[in-house]
Amino acid sequence: MQIKETPTFGKQVKRLHANQKADLDQAVRDVLANPFIGEAKKGDLAGVRVHKFRLVGQLALLAYEVCPDQESLILHAIGSHENFYRDLKQKR
Repeated sequence: MQIKETPTFGKQVKRLHANQKADLDQAVRDVLANPFIGEAKKGDLAGVRVHKFRLVGQLALLAYEVCPDQESLILHAIGSHENFYRDLKQKR
């Protein structure tokens, strides 16, 4: 499966420390192993799934989308719950 990332996701990853990136990499591997592990969203965010995981002890959210052909995974955003969905709606 091919992994693609949005420019927003790339900017958010650049701000992470090395130990945070390790936790993020593990979360992405979990999603690759089971693309439907995240909770499917409705309404404005239809088609997007959100996987909750621990990022150095804190709860973090990873927004991603599985393409219909299931050949690629698009990573949209990562962050804490605070304003996560509001920001995700604005960037979609």
